[in-house]
Amino acid sequence: MGYSIKHKMLILQKVLPPNNRPVHEVSKESGISVQTLYKWMEQVKDDTFEPGTPEEQIPRFKSELEKFSLLMESKAVPEDTKGEWLRKNGLHSEHLILWEQELAKKMTDHTDIKSVQQENKNLKAELKKAKKEKDQLEKALTEMSALYALKKKADAIWGDKEDD
Repeated sequence: MGYSIKHKMLILQKVLPPNNRPVHEVSKESGISVQTLYKWMEQVKDDTFEPGTPEEQIPRFKSELEKFSLLMESKAVPEDTKGEWLRKNGLHSEHLILWEQELAKKMTDHTDIKSVQQENKNLKAELKKAKKEKDQLEKALTEMSALYALKKKADAIWGDKEDD
């Protein structure tokens, strides 16, 4: 399975100047073989660096809905043709297992939903309070500017009392 151009560039930034980290260290960290990293570096040097796989085709970049649809579709595929179906969709059987676990976790994790709802409620209350304070400040500012304008007019008509 290929890597996206963005992923390749992030990895290459680590081994190329100005970072210049050792290739074997970046290889261990990223899980990409040393030979592949040297090949990418050579391609950059020769200006033959290929774009790679579009991100939409990489399983980890699929949306939740796509993952769910593929999971449901995989359940209908007979076991003897599942390998062909996986290859056609650019997947490994591990992807299906991982997505199934993620889905099960999301379905059983209700505490997150309740905490998000409570936080949302608190934020709405804060927003309402902030809007009320803003409206009060705007009214006070409008009143002050009106009083200031009246004072200037009064001073223009009757003159400054400080001049007396």
